[in-house]
Amino acid sequence: MLKIAVPNKGSLSETAAQMLAEAGYHGRRDPRELVTQDPRNNVEFFYLRPRDIATYVGSGALDVGITGRDLLLDSESPATEVAELNFGESTFRFAAPGGRFDSLDQLQGLRVATSYPGLVGAFLAQTNVTATLVKLDGAVESAVRLGVADAVADVVSTGSTLRKAGLEIFGPVILQSTAVLISSGVQNAGADTLLRRLQGVLVARQYVLMDYDVPRVHLDAATAVTPGIESPTISPLADPEWVAVRAMVPRTEMNLVMDSLWEVGARAILVSPIHAARL
Repeated sequence: MLKIAVPNKGSLSETAAQMLAEAGYHGRRDPRELVTQDPRNNVEFFYLRPRDIATYVGSGALDVGITGRDLLLDSESPATEVAELNFGESTFRFAAPGGRFDSLDQLQGLRVATSYPGLVGAFLAQTNVTATLVKLDGAVESAVRLGVADAVADVVSTGSTLRKAGLEIFGPVILQSTAVLISSGVQNAGADTLLRRLQGVLVARQYVLMDYDVPRVHLDAATAVTPGIESPTISPLADPEWVAVRAMVPRTEMNLVMDSLWEVGARAILVSPIHAARL
């Protein structure tokens, strides 16, 4: 039975559970449950703190898990990233009082407050900067004002929280993070099936199915607009001068594609969502 670690709370939890449900798995119904089985899919779910998931998977106690790339790197776990899951995006940056620092090397010998000492420490080591890391469990914005650090390293969205604390961003991006599927290195059919299913969910979210009719004389122009993943499906119609075409197109481009198809003579253009896919 494949053992899967899932975030039990936080920003990753709800989307991870939804993605697994779209992939055909049956997780917990009671949010207080810590372990639940899905016998039909031969998997067992363990609901854990997102920060602990990489540790459990890296130890081999669990086979695979969903967590943030930032948490994986911060844990220094031997677990490996298998695939990006395209949610839970975040950016890590350095910040300090306005005008104090212009470049990262100015942190040499100073103190940096962060909730991610493993991640930030590794980044500083790569850039040959030696600084003292002050580990805090959240709310690092106050560290400079309270005198426990000279700068901070934290997740940045719009930067408004840092500005309210009198800080401004400086230096390079530490990490662009996202939710990822991680593995202990286990190789079995269950893990492979999970990966294919999650990839199928990503495809279903990114693409739609487009059907349309087009005169044969304009077929080449139309299929140039909708080449599909491998090739569009072309079917004859009762009128021999017309054909029906079906192809997958990126969801974000579907209206532009419909406009282009109309201009080349396509009609009866229909768009359908994709609920699952295997490519």
